[in-house]
Amino acid sequence: MFKIGLTGGIGSGKTAVAGVFNVLGIPVFDADRQAKVLMEYDQNLIASLKKSFGEKTYNNGKLNRAYLADIVFNDPFKLDLLNALVHPATINAANIWMNGLPTPYAIKEAALMFEAGSTSNLDYIVGVYAPYPLRIKRVMERDHVTREQVLKRMKYQISESIKMKLCDFVIVNDEQTLLIPQVLQLHQKFLELGRENTI
Repeated sequence: MFKIGLTGGIGSGKTAVAGVFNVLGIPVFDADRQAKVLMEYDQNLIASLKKSFGEKTYNNGKLNRAYLADIVFNDPFKLDLLNALVHPATINAANIWMNGLPTPYAIKEAALMFEAGSTSNLDYIVGVYAPYPLRIKRVMERDHVTREQVLKRMKYQISESIKMKLCDFVIVNDEQTLLIPQVLQLHQKFLELGRENTI
């Protein structure tokens, strides 16, 4: 079974692309969502977060996202510390999930794939590209945040041009190019690669 990474900058439309693969019967591991789950339920991770960021990190057993975001998005060292705690737990969860799946390939979707160093056990990386202004607009509308807040998040991700150069395949999601045909083409390619690998 092939392990495929799916990445792209914030607002690029990774989730939309992942949804198309999922409709085609391909399982998708949403690393960003799983990280949030682990931060709520993984007792070892919870203890580490409290130790690193204080007891206020949790209110009545629930993660205080606003408190934590205010800390990490105003201090690069603190953001690195958060990632150093959360990323290994998420990478481990993805590896366990992917092992033994019955499908020809599976997808791990993650925004910070290169930044987290989680590409080593993946066979191919697919990047989702969207123009910078469109990405900002999408995130502002999706998260109901200001342009300044979006830019603050973006500065902690590697540039889109570098990220796309590191990918094996790129899907363009600019609202001009048809998305589904691009996904279908890659799906067929991965199925063919899977068949060749079993011969």
